Amino acid sequence: MTFDAIGIAGTGLTLHRKWLDAVSDNLANANNASSTNGPAFQARYVLAQEGQGNSGAYVAGAAWGDAAGRMVYEPDHPLADAEGYVRYPDIDLAEQMGQLILAQRGYQANAAVVDRAKATYEAALQIGRS
Repeated sequence: MTFDAIGIAGTGLTLHRKWLDAVSDNLANANNASSTNGPAFQARYVLAQEGQGNSGAYVAGAAWGDAAGRMVYEPDHPLADAEGYVRYPDIDLAEQMGQLILAQRGYQANAAVVDRAKATYEAALQIGRS
């Protein structure tokens, strides 16, 4: 059972890393403007899935935000259409920052499990040497 801890925490580390990657992409592209005749940047959301038994959690896929985005009136923008509108992604920065904090905490918790399991294994080896 103790050896399962590192494997399960490892799946959690992978899942949270991919979640962090998605959130950072969303934050980096939140203010990307595009012309109204093209799609807006689509936010990416990681879909998690529980493994069977004690196998951890896995990335089941991704969900994508709306390509329609939001239209903003900026007549001086170089990408503005004839009516002065530019398309921006429909990304809520506050929500993404909350997701970032959750993903960071999950990653840190799984990393702590790996560290504690490693310390437990090392202690068991020391007992065996005595």
